[in-house]
Amino acid sequence: MTEPPAVIPVFVVLPPRTLLLDVAGPLEVLRRATFEPGAPGFAVTYVAARPSVESSIGLTLAGIQPLPEALPDGALVIVSGNVDQVLGGEGASAADAEDEAAIVAWLARAVRPGVTLACICSGSLLAARAGLLAGRACTTHHACTEELARLAPSARVLEDRLFVEDGERLTSAGVTSGVDLMLHLVARLRGPAQAVSIARQMVVYLRRGPSDPQLSPWLEGRNHVHPAIHRVQDAIAADPARDWSLEVLAGLAAASPRHLSRLFNAHAGMNLTDYVNRLRLALASEMLSATRLDMESVAERAGFASTRQLRRVWSRHHPTPPKAARGAAKALA
Repeated sequence: MTEPPAVIPVFVVLPPRTLLLDVAGPLEVLRRATFEPGAPGFAVTYVAARPSVESSIGLTLAGIQPLPEALPDGALVIVSGNVDQVLGGEGASAADAEDEAAIVAWLARAVRPGVTLACICSGSLLAARAGLLAGRACTTHHACTEELARLAPSARVLEDRLFVEDGERLTSAGVTSGVDLMLHLVARLRGPAQAVSIARQMVVYLRRGPSDPQLSPWLEGRNHVHPAIHRVQDAIAADPARDWSLEVLAGLAAASPRHLSRLFNAHAGMNLTDYVNRLRLALASEMLSATRLDMESVAERAGFASTRQLRRVWSRHHPTPPKAARGAAKALA
């Protein structure tokens, strides 16, 4: 897998009547990620067919750059959705239609292999008009799925999804799901710990529906805002193999062992032992797929007392034995 650049160029496409939350939510995630320690950062440029765009709430966005002639390698293009009618204003005009057509033509010309396209809400419709979702799995706001299917007849339009990732094409459902999509991208580029940190700062959950891409084990049990439980989870995630006693973790939480156990179950949705074991399994899985360590060494380095314990815990969460993780990695090599 190619290493991401130190700074990822991001181009945010603002169509006429831009839905402001489609921009503000995802870009707030990237803003916070840029100021978190570690690489890569994000260099954001706002682009449109005109130097100013009226947003969904009637606020005019100005100082916007023109659509660039070409995009650099590794660029991320974010296409915002828009609304039928602006607050306190009128609906789409002939000039708006011309601007949308200009954006569609630019997307078709500029987005190429090596460029990631992320569409928020009805932004998927512009990408579909540009032919960029042909043959792809994708989604959009529930009110726009029929139109998306009409515009991209060869696409697999998936409903009841927060977001869909198909190679270099990412699409999200309505409005706030753009935040979920961007947290997913940050987790992929910067690691799950940073996505958790940003979600906590923004006081949002790392949401997933039953059909959405599965949460990484490193992100499971984080859909809460309790600082003491996050503190305990941060410590375990930093060193899953450590022999964590309930007393030590209670000290981190500044709570009694009994009270911590109750709090952890209530907020993380699992008990402490299960949480530790899930992270140890994730660590073991990474070692099995990325190294040639024997099973005994993997078990020891992941914090399990023996290979027998590793296999026993593994069987509770996986339908195949641990060696299958190594076999799957070889098949992909």
